[in-house]
Amino acid sequence: MPAQTLQQVLAPATYRHPAATREALLGDVVVGYQFRRGKRRTIGFSVGAEGLVVSAPKWVPLYEIDKAVQEKSGWIVAKLHETRARHDRLEAARIEWRDGTTLPFLGETVRLQIDPRHAFGGVGGELRSAEASDAAAPQKILYIGLAHDASAEQIRDSVQAWLMRRAKQLFTERLDHFAPHLGVQWRKLSLSSAGTRWGSASADGAIRLNWRLVHFKPSVIDYVVVHELSHLRVMDHSPRFWDTVRTVVPDYARLRSQLKDEAVPRW
Repeated sequence: MPAQTLQQVLAPATYRHPAATREALLGDVVVGYQFRRGKRRTIGFSVGAEGLVVSAPKWVPLYEIDKAVQEKSGWIVAKLHETRARHDRLEAARIEWRDGTTLPFLGETVRLQIDPRHAFGGVGGELRSAEASDAAAPQKILYIGLAHDASAEQIRDSVQAWLMRRAKQLFTERLDHFAPHLGVQWRKLSLSSAGTRWGSASADGAIRLNWRLVHFKPSVIDYVVVHELSHLRVMDHSPRFWDTVRTVVPDYARLRSQLKDEAVPRW
């Protein structure tokens, strides 16, 4: 890695929205943000994956916008740092689809091994315990029935198909386990691939759960299952809803934080 120049070291941190139209120096951080005028009563701030967006009523002068951005600078910079750190974690967790790669499954690190000899009973893969003397090595191996020259896309699709089958089986078991505890009945389970939503529930008993939950520990999965089943009793997120969740998962707040903080592999 080439050495940084003094100018590079002393240069302020920079966050720039790809559609930035204005810029502000917030402490020692340069922030280029997208500015919008709209039908609203107050100045609004939102920080997303692309950066900062500031929205304001049509009648607010620019000097008041600048003042509001400075007054909100602490929150803005903290959110931008947090968003960039999360992006870096996600990139670091990106899976390279090849023989020998690793991925999380039920909170454990699993090593992928291509095995072209058979189709594993028609389900495409099989999870086995590893015979490794190194305690730091993955303790489980996921064998996938593909040719050794399979493309990255073929490997990814085969692993996803296997994970989705396991997800459907596991989610069904946990729904059946927790529904009696909550005094509810679920009627249909479907898998979701939503980017940010982990689950949903309808008043008719239909449950949707994101198959990517299988990357998390079973306790986190149980929290999401209980969360959605609790909606069959209380359809909002009122205190009564959280009290319902707490009766089955007393430490739901900790598990909810893990769901937000842990980096799910990028596919």
